[in-house]
Amino acid sequence: MIMLLGRLSQLVFRRSFCVSQKLNGSMGIDGNTILAESLKKQGVEYVFGIVGIPVIETAMAFQSAGLKYIGMRNEQAACYAAQATGYLTGKPGVCLVVSGPGLLHCIGGMANAQVNCWPLVVIAGSCPEDHEAIGGFQEWPQVDSSRMYCKYAARPPSPRLIPQHVEKAVRLASAGRPGVSYLDMPGTLLMAEVDEGKVPLDYYSADTVKLAHPDPALVDQAAELLSKAERPLIIVGKGAAYGKAEEAIRKLVENTKLPFLPTPMGKGVVADESEYCVSTARTQALLKADVILLLGARMNWMLHFGQPPRYAPDVKIIQVEISPEEFHNSKKSELAVHSDVRPFTEALVKRLSERKFSLQPQNNSWWQGLKQKQKANTEFVEAQASSTAVPLNYYTVFKTVQQGIPKDSIIVSEGANTMDIGRGLLLNNQPRHRLDAGTFGTMGVGPGFAIAAAMWCRDYAPGKRVICVEGDSAFGFSGMEIETMFRYKLPVIIIIVNNNGIYNGFDKEVMADIQSGGDVTQCTPPTALSGEVRYEKMMELFGETGHLCRTVEDIKEAIKTATAVTDKPSIINILIDPQANRKPQTFNWLTESKL
Repeated sequence: MIMLLGRLSQLVFRRSFCVSQKLNGSMGIDGNTILAESLKKQGVEYVFGIVGIPVIETAMAFQSAGLKYIGMRNEQAACYAAQATGYLTGKPGVCLVVSGPGLLHCIGGMANAQVNCWPLVVIAGSCPEDHEAIGGFQEWPQVDSSRMYCKYAARPPSPRLIPQHVEKAVRLASAGRPGVSYLDMPGTLLMAEVDEGKVPLDYYSADTVKLAHPDPALVDQAAELLSKAERPLIIVGKGAAYGKAEEAIRKLVENTKLPFLPTPMGKGVVADESEYCVSTARTQALLKADVILLLGARMNWMLHFGQPPRYAPDVKIIQVEISPEEFHNSKKSELAVHSDVRPFTEALVKRLSERKFSLQPQNNSWWQGLKQKQKANTEFVEAQASSTAVPLNYYTVFKTVQQGIPKDSIIVSEGANTMDIGRGLLLNNQPRHRLDAGTFGTMGVGPGFAIAAAMWCRDYAPGKRVICVEGDSAFGFSGMEIETMFRYKLPVIIIIVNNNGIYNGFDKEVMADIQSGGDVTQCTPPTALSGEVRYEKMMELFGETGHLCRTVEDIKEAIKTATAVTDKPSIINILIDPQANRKPQTFNWLTESKL
């Protein structure tokens, strides 16, 4: 401990001395300061990370430059937080980690951001250049290892060129389809000093990339297809949320009265409570639609590839994409439009208005069929959610949570049934207010996402709350980030829906019987976790009290207490029926290959 404090004192002294000397014009500028100032000039605001050799001074330089540094407990969680910041703000968050294992722990987060199309810059310290190839500390081919998960990966060859590579990393992470940039920073580069006058700290900040506008002829064709369709449908994806297209899409839906379906993180672009949202008739809407307008979504596994049996064989897709590489990915689109979502939608609204096109739900057979299906499905869910029998089921839990949490909270969610069932009952009426496992289906993202969202709320939406809804298995991936929430005074409300397992578990008595049969590694079901784990007691590590809930009244009281807390996190551990499940599905949720 004394050695550590001594090391930190030396670092603080060195940092202060360098800054003082720099201000007096008597010495050069080091790589750490160049990196920090370059990020600041490119508009970066948040850095999440874990420090160690050789990036301790780097983090201190970031703070000196005015960047907000949030120290995490796990590199993956830091990477998840940085990318969620990128999604919420439109400007890449930065993840700062140490060399070798530090970077490798980030790989899952980098892949998640790349697949999810979220802007992220990862910066890792690396082995000093004069130690390479001779067994240096934590030596690893970091640039090469990162290329598969990035749009851009590089090591600046000298301190003088750091600003150029920072500009390029930030620009490439943000432009076009967003993704990941990686910058490799050897210890020798970070500590090297050069003449400040030879460092282009003002390396250009190009004008904001202008939105790509659609070919007017293609907008006309889209208007023609929609106005002639018998069963048109709009699908709204998270790309529309990231592109801040909500105003245009809401106007499109309200003017035309077209039914729409949001993807999980497309929720809130148009309010879930809109009368034109047909999420409760999702299967029928996809299966019966004859023309689908795809706005900021991809025809991947989440939308069943646009193929039978989930869709009509002759369905026509209008695909609006910022990335033409995505055109006709799993199904040939009837019309492929290269454009940002917002300008396309604005142009389409104008064309359809000129045509005076609008469906009338009360007189339209397509709408009537959807309404009937919505009614039947809603009645089933309401029946399930009305049960107060103990142990509780998912539907009752989520209905109670929805009624108790503050309006327009940001909802973070992960887990198998927890996330899937919750997205139908936990409503979003504002865009970019839902963060979940996303396109890559990554577990462990929840606490990192919640920390990023809470930091954003603190700075840009004071008073707004973050509700982190976790399955018990998912919480186990990154649960120690609760300490990070305490350290930074983030009032995240963590709700753990505890079914003792992955998908399903067993109650304690049944589990004891199962494990009494011999070798526990042979007889313990792979999906089972320990029964009734008291996750809420983690609050006692910080001198606080968590909430254990078994009944509806327990949940109501816990949420009421938690929402009154504004300077620290809360944990609500809800024990449910280990065998509780979702509504029976017409199709397997994951479309299987027929080959």
